[in-house]
Amino acid sequence: MKKNTRRSSPPRESIKLTIDALDNEGIGLAGHEGKTALVQGALPGETVLAEVEHIGRTHIYTRLRKVLRNSPQRTTNIICKKELECLGCPLIGMKYQAQLDYKQQRVAAALSANGVAHDSSVLPTLAAEPPTAYRASAKLVFARKREKVLIGLYRRGSHDVVDCPDCPVHHPLINRIVAVVRDEVQRQGISVYSPRHMNGLLRYLLIRISPLNDRAMVTLVSNFRDLQQLPKLGKWLMRKVPEVISVHQNVNSSSGNVIFGQETLKLHGTPDLIDRVGDIRLRIAPGAFFQVNTRQASRIYALVREWAQLKTNEKALDLYCGIGGIALHLAKDAGRVFGIEVVPEAVRNAADNARLNNLENCHFQAGDAAVELNRLSQQIASLAVAVINPPRKGCDAEVLETLIEFGPQRLIYVSCDPDSLARDLALLTHRHYRVEKVQPVDMFPQTAHVETVVLLTRIDNSDE
Repeated sequence: MKKNTRRSSPPRESIKLTIDALDNEGIGLAGHEGKTALVQGALPGETVLAEVEHIGRTHIYTRLRKVLRNSPQRTTNIICKKELECLGCPLIGMKYQAQLDYKQQRVAAALSANGVAHDSSVLPTLAAEPPTAYRASAKLVFARKREKVLIGLYRRGSHDVVDCPDCPVHHPLINRIVAVVRDEVQRQGISVYSPRHMNGLLRYLLIRISPLNDRAMVTLVSNFRDLQQLPKLGKWLMRKVPEVISVHQNVNSSSGNVIFGQETLKLHGTPDLIDRVGDIRLRIAPGAFFQVNTRQASRIYALVREWAQLKTNEKALDLYCGIGGIALHLAKDAGRVFGIEVVPEAVRNAADNARLNNLENCHFQAGDAAVELNRLSQQIASLAVAVINPPRKGCDAEVLETLIEFGPQRLIYVSCDPDSLARDLALLTHRHYRVEKVQPVDMFPQTAHVETVVLLTRIDNSDE
């Protein structure tokens, strides 16, 4: 009998660290032998034992193993059993007020680093109520491990799927839907996509709910079109979870990490989900982008409307308007509202939503932001208010220059990234605008992400 000569992997080194601060992603930082160690889940002031996963030229990447000395900011209320597996919520071990303070400081530090001058300090972060079970949408990955079906998230920094049966930041209806889909895919033996072998059927599970109406829309993203197994799965799901009113199949046969493919088929139920945010009803298509925290989105829209101070004879612009959430709130007060968005489907949704709310003073245009903004400036003489709600990378300089030339009296910038916000505000405040108010909003509790709403007013009009 041959002796087993296979060597086991050597144990990884563990190091003792004292956490100095959190980085912009909410990850703990500690100095160690001339390098910076990153420890997700560790908080400032804590002494921890961390396992070394990789040593780079300037950084050491580790996994938290044990907290030896707790920070006063650490909560005793453990709400997630998979906190150190998933790593999707780096602040989940921090008391909620400390999270809000961190986000306020994060915005203030970004503005200060870019030399953005303003008369008032950054306001305290608007808290989410509640700070759990707030996500109204989820994009989850199908995987199979030892013949067991997993539905969850990629572990941060890897392609390992962590099964998430009871995610504390997902609305409970999402968790119910995930449980039923997982059990039925397992029972029916439906194949799951393998990125390594590029075969199998199910790739992603997308769920969008309306918390107000307690209804859900589900999209099954598949590797190829299937009109046998997936309609059966969808029918079973609607029977087991009556709140599901719509099931779609999206076909994505690409080999990359893009979730949504070009073809979407309605399998059962309604074509869209109807939700309400503030005073506005919204029709949301399977592929449409919309805020995941509808309660906080409603607060942002109300804040934008309040700061806009529009009159019935004034015109407003919603740049990067998406499906029209902000534009439709402005339309309640304005004489005319224009929306610009690069995604044609979103523009169609925005126009549908205007009709749904009987708002006839809206005009939405699909196209490049700079091109359409320039065209609009040639069609109308002036704007009272322009709202900018760009993607994470912020605005191109060309867009900001065109907007400055257009000269709206008030600018409201809604940002999802403090660094790109600070960069863009530096340009705007150098050219005829002054920051009046900076309001961080906690759209994603338990994570390091923060939304910020900024009011700017125009100065030096005589120089135009």
